Amino acid sequence: MKFVSLHNRKDIVTFEQALYRGIPADGSLYHPEHMPELTEGQTASLSGLDAKAVDFIMLKAWVGDEIPDKDLRGIVETAATFETPTVKVADKYILELFHGPTLAFKDVAAHYLAAFMGYFNTKHKRTSTVLVATSGDTGGAIAHGFADVSGVSVVVLYPKGRVSQMQQDQLRRVADNVRSVEVEGDFDDCQALVKAAFADEVLATSVGLTSANSISIGRLIPQTLYYARAYAQLGREDMRVVVPCGNLGNLTAGVMAQQIGVPISTFLAANNVNDALYRYSNLGRYHPLKTVHTLSSAMDVGAPNNMPRLRRLFDDSVRRMRSDIQVAHCTDEQTVKTIKQVYDETGYLLDPHTAVAWCGAEEFPPEHEVDLIVSTASPLKFSEEILKYAGITVDNSAELKRLRQTPERYVTIRNSLDDLKAVMQQK
Repeated sequence: MKFVSLHNRKDIVTFEQALYRGIPADGSLYHPEHMPELTEGQTASLSGLDAKAVDFIMLKAWVGDEIPDKDLRGIVETAATFETPTVKVADKYILELFHGPTLAFKDVAAHYLAAFMGYFNTKHKRTSTVLVATSGDTGGAIAHGFADVSGVSVVVLYPKGRVSQMQQDQLRRVADNVRSVEVEGDFDDCQALVKAAFADEVLATSVGLTSANSISIGRLIPQTLYYARAYAQLGREDMRVVVPCGNLGNLTAGVMAQQIGVPISTFLAANNVNDALYRYSNLGRYHPLKTVHTLSSAMDVGAPNNMPRLRRLFDDSVRRMRSDIQVAHCTDEQTVKTIKQVYDETGYLLDPHTAVAWCGAEEFPPEHEVDLIVSTASPLKFSEEILKYAGITVDNSAELKRLRQTPERYVTIRNSLDDLKAVMQQK
């Protein structure tokens, strides 16, 4: 299995090379050179399998013979340490991806990324620096996924004042090999700093730079796994998967899973007011805008990095994309109303991001399908916001107490590449 630059078809690399480079030299993204296909037998066998068995089948399709089966099974054993259950709520199913250490869906891919990188680092006796920007959940998941991994340093950028209290604690209270960097700017500024750092060849070479954002193939591929896990649990081919969208990694991975053979009927993508995908779908033109801060903060992305990959999956045809993906958007007011209504009617508490997805599903109800809502975070991560805006008390004291047993470590920098380089070059 090979991966190719979206801007240079001659830049073809292995999974390992794509993993460590993060992005191609041309500044675009790596993408599968071709989409593998599950055999009919593999697809049929998914239903009823446990998570580790599903993961092995999916990852084998993506990495081929690059990692021997025995080693790949070891990676699965290392990374697949928690469940991603589906639960029935009213007339919908919810895929709960928040049972990992940072209570967010990104724990799944972060654990796999750390396992892959640890495997290759050990194999080649080398060290790496993982650089990641986060709008809330990615950084904590990466920080904890890589905590104390030998030979790996982690630098996490997050926008000052734009993450929840628990997200902040998860970012700042980690192991010694993690440096948390608070940036005076928004998430798009953080993403721009990451891209600038990778473009600085001297810096990238000197610290062994690699990425862990959803721009990384090493995170995007593992995100395809839980769509197959959901099918394995439900065994239904009439699923409309409802995905809350920010940087579009989750949606892109879902479409990739669908295209290689995981039975998914269609998708409903849900934006908050940072609605670049919604406007692209409706207007047929992509125009990124300045990020707006919302209650669903991890989705506050004005210029989603995975848009070029998503467009490539549909041959850059908005008409083709519309045939598979419907797009909704939801305001903060609608988000709060949804949290209250679902809690009052069912007793199930949605976090703000999952509420955006539920809101979209209610706005555009399926005709002949059943909705599977991708729940990306636990409400424990947003207890202050849920209490303030929805009036519902969420007790996350036990989780905060556990986090605060680890000392707080972080630095604040300007929106400046020079400031970031100074942090990264510290020994």
